[in-house]
Amino acid sequence: MVTDAEWDRMRQGLRFGQVFEGTVVHVPRPGAIGIFVDIGLGVGGFVDVLLLPEHSDDWPVEGTIADFEIWWADSRRQIRLKPSGSRYLRKDFTDHVERFRPNWASEVGQFVS
Repeated sequence: MVTDAEWDRMRQGLRFGQVFEGTVVHVPRPGAIGIFVDIGLGVGGFVDVLLLPEHSDDWPVEGTIADFEIWWADSRRQIRLKPSGSRYLRKDFTDHVERFRPNWASEVGQFVS
């Protein structure tokens, strides 16, 4: 577990869209909340159910290694991720982004903090 100060320093170097190889470490309620991913930074990674395929059978299972992008990181000491590849991403991701995060394309590459 990192301290608040360590987290603040860590966030300063993170960029939206930055890709990490991660391992799915926990799928607590398939189809309900999302998945927890270890990306090797000492803080938790999480993919929200809203970014994953509609059917939980299509979600990555524990132990799956895949690429994930930084979607969000705030003061909660958790990195919100999105799957990089379409296999584990909701089918209508483009429409979802246009509706709920229309500036995503311009945010990619920008520092999180």
